[in-house]
Amino acid sequence: MNLVLIGYRGTGKSAVARLLGERLGLRVVSLDDEIVRRAGRPIPGIVEQHGWNHFRDLESEVVRDCAAQNGLVVDCGGGVIERPANIEALRRNGRLVWLTASVATIVGRIQGGGERPALTAAQSFTDEVADVLSRRTPGYAAAADFTVNTDRRTPQAVADAVADFWQRQAAQPNAWEPD
Repeated sequence: MNLVLIGYRGTGKSAVARLLGERLGLRVVSLDDEIVRRAGRPIPGIVEQHGWNHFRDLESEVVRDCAAQNGLVVDCGGGVIERPANIEALRRNGRLVWLTASVATIVGRIQGGGERPALTAAQSFTDEVADVLSRRTPGYAAAADFTVNTDRRTPQAVADAVADFWQRQAAQPNAWEPD
C-alpha cells in the first residue's frame, strides 16, 4: 500500500513526504522529480518544448509505475488530478491524502519560484492560483481519503496528522472507509 499526497503547489507535500518517509520507513517518490529525471530537463523546459499535454503524458507514465509498487510515499504534482486515470491508478494501491491551504498561504509560500511555468495567461499570480485552485478543488475533494489543512501548521504537525491516519488504516485494513 502507498501513501499518496495530493494538493496544490505550496501546500507542503514535498516537506511532509520527506518527514513521513523517515517516520514510517517508506521510500519517498516525487512525481515531478521523477518526470524531470526521465525527461532530462526541468519542467519549464518540458512544457516549453513539448507543451502541457506531453508533460501530463509523462506524469501519467510515472503515476502508473508508482502505483505498481508498494511501500511508497508519493508526492504528487498539483495537476495529477487533471487526468482521472491517474487517480484511479493511485487509488488501486494507495490512500490519498489531500493537503489544503488558502490562496494567501499558497501565494506566500511559492510566489517567485520559477520551477513551474504559468498555468493561465494574463493574470496576476494570485488570480492564477485562485482560479486553478478553484477548478481543481472538486477533483482533490473527490479523490481524497483524508484531508489536512496546512495553514498555520508546521510540516511536522501535518506529518503527524497524516501518520496518525496512515497508522489507523494499517491497524484496520479491512475496515477502511474514506473520511
